[in-house]
Amino acid sequence: MKYKVFGKKQVIWFAAAVIWAIVLIVVIILSATRAVNAQAKRLPVYSVAREDKKISLTFNCAWGDETTDGVLRLLRENGVKATFFFVGDFAGKYPESVKKVNNEGHEIANHSMRHLDPTKQEISEIAADIEQCNALLYTLTGVKPTLYRAPSGSYNNDTVEAAESMGMKAIQWSADSIDWKDPSPEAITQRIIKKAAPGGILLFHLGKENTLQALPEILNRLASQGYEFVTVSQLLLPGETFVDANGVQRSAETGQKD
Repeated sequence: MKYKVFGKKQVIWFAAAVIWAIVLIVVIILSATRAVNAQAKRLPVYSVAREDKKISLTFNCAWGDETTDGVLRLLRENGVKATFFFVGDFAGKYPESVKKVNNEGHEIANHSMRHLDPTKQEISEIAADIEQCNALLYTLTGVKPTLYRAPSGSYNNDTVEAAESMGMKAIQWSADSIDWKDPSPEAITQRIIKKAAPGGILLFHLGKENTLQALPEILNRLASQGYEFVTVSQLLLPGETFVDANGVQRSAETGQKD
């Protein structure tokens, strides 16, 4: 049997073809990996991994201010500090309410300037919107917010990255009172108590009478269960952290991203 003998040039061309095939495969794999990484979902903080029973009350302030005084009175009487996420348009319409919240020692946070869907904006537009609201809140209170909550909880990677590029944390919630749907105070209370957990972030809205009526029972029951109310900034973990696939902020020293 005769075997075909390849010439030197043929061997060189064959080796070159193999090398190019390997290079092409590597490029395809790297491109696919980069595409996956680029599309990886960036999450805001929904809750915080804590061993203690700290929890945060948050109020979105986008509509009326009718309940401002009542909410502040209840929080004061119960020794509770909360975080208020202000829409810039609300702050411009009700500047005295913003000042009252700040004067009571509550945390001032950013809920966008005009409550527009950030997922329909370019990252530069999102950043400009956040900065405009920050500037207004700073003018009213002397406080520059470090927390941002997207309008209607609508976000994408650009939303989270825009906030982070400005040194701010994007914040969601772990328990929604859905008070904006006008459920009864009893329904709000049951929903929040059921969903409350250590490191949780509770969502309410300023200007809702049903929330004002539900708050006394919520505060009493959670306090009786051993919960300590803190602002969101106080709830967040110090040092190097990451947000896992469930939106839970964890310490980089005690947890793994994967």
